[in-house]
Parts: sequence; structure tokens; C-alpha cells
Amino acid sequence: MVVSYDGTAYCGFQIQPRDHTVQQELERAIYVLTGERVKVISSGRTDAGVHAKAQVINFLTECIIPIDRWCFAVNTRLPRDIVVHKASEAPLNFHSRHHAKRKTYRYTIQRSKIPDVFYRHTRFHHPTRLDLSEMQNGLSHLVGEHDFSAFCSARTPVGSHVRTIYEATMEFIAEPSSGDGQAGVIHIYITGNGFLYNMVRIIVGTLLQIGQGKRSGVEMNQILLSGDRNKAGPTAMAHGLTLWEVSY
Repeated sequence: MVVSYDGTAYCGFQIQPRDHTVQQELERAIYVLTGERVKVISSGRTDAGVHAKAQVINFLTECIIPIDRWCFAVNTRLPRDIVVHKASEAPLNFHSRHHAKRKTYRYTIQRSKIPDVFYRHTRFHHPTRLDLSEMQNGLSHLVGEHDFSAFCSARTPVGSHVRTIYEATMEFIAEPSSGDGQAGVIHIYITGNGFLYNMVRIIVGTLLQIGQGKRSGVEMNQILLSGDRNKAGPTAMAHGLTLWEVSY
């Protein structure tokens, strides 16, 4: 299944003992529909407050509901901030996380003096000007295979911190009607073979410092080479982040 969700009300995707999670709601809805206690496997574990446009999940079922009825049947049993928009049968050995080849995350920044109340859950509001060309310069240094130790939380499990970034781009959509000379929406897209804990949010936090003139774009490469988390910027707020696409 391909699932979209607004992560505002959830403590992340993965089931936790005392917290409300997206996986918990999916498994509950499937149980109500089928009477089966299934274990949902996801392509990745989004954090508290993070959203997904196309989270991929899989599970085993013996239910005989026709495949073209699954989306409607599950959606009627889910809260309104979680929607299944594609369902298909997969080989028995399919694993939505292990078989994923590429993942894309999008981080969205509302660059305007006044925040947009209608996007407060999905855009990080930044009231002052940002140097977009320097931010794009900083992004360019991430492409390729690198050790991303400087861009991961201390809570990242021990193991290899080497990841490959295939694409790192930025899109700016101007909003001239606001009366703010540089107002608009900034979308940052990062595609890679995998991501470390808080990796995208730390990258964005560093890019914001670059945009504010506190660092130069070329420093992104120096931070990468240092392997030191203390050299990078802060962890950006969770609500601006969306798991955008997963490719197999």
C-alpha cells in the first residue's frame, strides 16, 4: 500500500508502547476490517510531526477482499489525517524497507514576514531573507557517496554512516502578492539510497544558517569531511519535512 499522512498528531510512524503512532492506526484499521492482527512494515520510520506523501507499507493477510476494494475499505476505518491511495499484491518476499532503492524527502520553508496559517503544520516559517544561491551551493556538496556522521543525531544506531545522495535540489515559488519583496515557498528535495536519524533536518538547519549569511555554501563540504556533528547546524523543525517518494 501507498499511504499519505499528516504527522502532526502522531509520535512518528513506528508503534511505541505509550504513544499515538501512524502504524498503530493502520494496524487497528486492518484489524477492524479483517479481524487479523497484522504487522505493518514500512519503507522508513518518520519522526514525530513528520508527514508522508507516499509512505510504502506491506503486510500479510488471508482476507479475500478484492484488491481494488482495499483502499476504500481501509480508508473508511482510518482517521482523516491518514489516507491509503494505492493497494496492490506483492510477492511474498517483498519488504518495503529492504527492497527500497531510492527515497526522496522534501523540506518546505515559508519565507515571508507573516506566516501562512493554512500551512502552519507543513511549512517551517522563516520571516527574514535568505540567500537562495548560497543555499543551493551548499546543497550541491552533498551529492555523491559520503560519510554523513556530521549530519546525524547522536541517537543514530552504531554502524556505517556512509550514504549516497543522488540528487539535492531546491525550488523557489515566489508569492509577490504578499507585498514582501522576497516572499515565497522554498522546497528542498533530497534523494538518496538511505538516510540517517535526523539527517535531512540537520542538513536543512545548516542550509538555513548558510541562507542567513552565518556560513558560506562551501562550508557544507568542510562539515562533511569533519564527521563532527558539532560542526553542523541545528536540527530543523519536524513539521516542514515530508517523505515524498520511495522507488523500487
